[in-house]
Amino acid sequence: MTEPSVAALVLNYNGKELTLQTVESLLAMTYPRCEVVVIDNASTDGSHEAVQEAFPDVTQVRVEVNQGPVSGMNAGLRYAIEHDFDYALLLNNDIEVDAEMVTEMVAVAERDETIGVVGPKAYYFWDRERIWSAGGILRFKESVTRERGDGELDRGQWDRDEEVDYICGCAMLVRRSAILATGLWDPTYTLGVEDADWCARMKRQGFRCYYAHKARLWHKVGQSIGVYKPGRTFHTGRNMAIFVRKYAGPWQWLTFALFYAASIPVAFLRELPKGNQMAAVMKLKGVLAGLRVPLGSPPPLPGKPG
Repeated sequence: MTEPSVAALVLNYNGKELTLQTVESLLAMTYPRCEVVVIDNASTDGSHEAVQEAFPDVTQVRVEVNQGPVSGMNAGLRYAIEHDFDYALLLNNDIEVDAEMVTEMVAVAERDETIGVVGPKAYYFWDRERIWSAGGILRFKESVTRERGDGELDRGQWDRDEEVDYICGCAMLVRRSAILATGLWDPTYTLGVEDADWCARMKRQGFRCYYAHKARLWHKVGQSIGVYKPGRTFHTGRNMAIFVRKYAGPWQWLTFALFYAASIPVAFLRELPKGNQMAAVMKLKGVLAGLRVPLGSPPPLPGKPG
C-alpha cells in the first residue's frame, strides 16, 4: 500500500537560525511521503530568504501580516487541506527530530481511524535523555496543561503507546478527517493553550489523542517564545481563563479559582529576588482579561461556509 501523505508544517516568526536547523533535521527523515512546508509568519529577520537559499526545494507559505501564531498555523492547515494531504504535522521551529519520527507517528495513527492526533516522546534538547513530554494531561489548576514525565530521565517508564488527554503543539500529527470535523485553531487564543483547545474540540467530534513512544524529538524549550516572562505569562493566564470558560464544570471552576488564588502570591515571592515579580502580576492580569474577552469561533476551512 502507498504510505499516507504528510505535510510537515513548521511555523516561524523571526527565528531564522532555529528554523534552518529544524528544516535540516526534518529533511533527514526517512518517511517517503512527507513535504516540509515552512509557514513564515511575516518575519523581518530574513528568514524567508535564508530558507529559500539553503533549501530551494522546500515549500514556503508566506503570511504577509503577523496576526499571531494561531493565524500562522491556520494558514499552514489550509495549505494541507487544499493540497489533499492525508495528515498535517504541526511543528515548532525549535526542535530536532529523529529520522524515524514521522514513520512511527503514522504507524500509530493508521491503527485506528478514530485516532485523530498523535504526538511523540519529546526530550530536552540540552539534556538528551531527559523527558520533556510523553503526552499531555488536561486539568483545571494553576495550569490547564501538564506534560507527562517532564524532567524525568528516560528509563523506559513511558515506553507504551496509549491514549492521552492532549498532544502538545510542538509536534502533533493530525488526521485530515479530524481537521475537517473539528475546524481550524481558535484565534481567541494567543501564545498558548490553542493546542489543548483543539484537542478538546477534536475529542468532542469522537477522535482520540494518542502518544507514540517510539517517535522521538528534542525540544529547545523556551527558545522560540521564552518561558516565565511578563509578556508570556500574561498570554498564559489569559488563555487558561478562556479554556476554563469553554470547558469547565462547577467543580473545575472552583478548583481553578482556588489554585490561582494560592499560586499567584507564591509565584510573586519566588520571582521577587530575581526582579521578575512582574511576570506573576501579568499572569493575574491575563486571567482577568481572559475572563472578559468575547469568545469567538474558529475560521472556516477552505470550501466550508463560515
